[in-house]
Amino acid sequence: MNLIAKLEQEEIERLGKTVPDFFPGDTVVVSVNVVEGERTRVQAFEGVVIGKRNRGLNSSFVVRKISSGEGVERTFQTHSPLIAGIEVKRRGAVRRAKLYYLRDRSGKSARIREKLSMSGKRSQADNGATEAPADAEAGQENTAAE
Repeated sequence: MNLIAKLEQEEIERLGKTVPDFFPGDTVVVSVNVVEGERTRVQAFEGVVIGKRNRGLNSSFVVRKISSGEGVERTFQTHSPLIAGIEVKRRGAVRRAKLYYLRDRSGKSARIREKLSMSGKRSQADNGATEAPADAEAGQENTAAE
């Protein structure tokens, strides 16, 4: 690791921001600190991540949403002090790193199917597996009592 990379890593750690793992196709809500005169407020920008650029401290991502029938894209610096927080609403299943083709699509053709999480399937399977023997044991106890 060279000196510049070490300095960037130290700066990221100094900022102390926890950025959730998100990928292109995910729907995210980015909370941005907006300064209006002397006041500051938090503005939410919700949309689909259409691109991500991983460059350490210079990382950024592009979020696209449809506002009043017009497509709006906004680029955010991942480690910017203006970003109050990032929340992942839903995971999207896509097979591209850059979803620029969504710019040409509208309506139903611009939909992204939702990614089914494997951990959710496993936990449901585990719950079903643990409940079945318990029910079977309870059934055996009832028959033994009769």
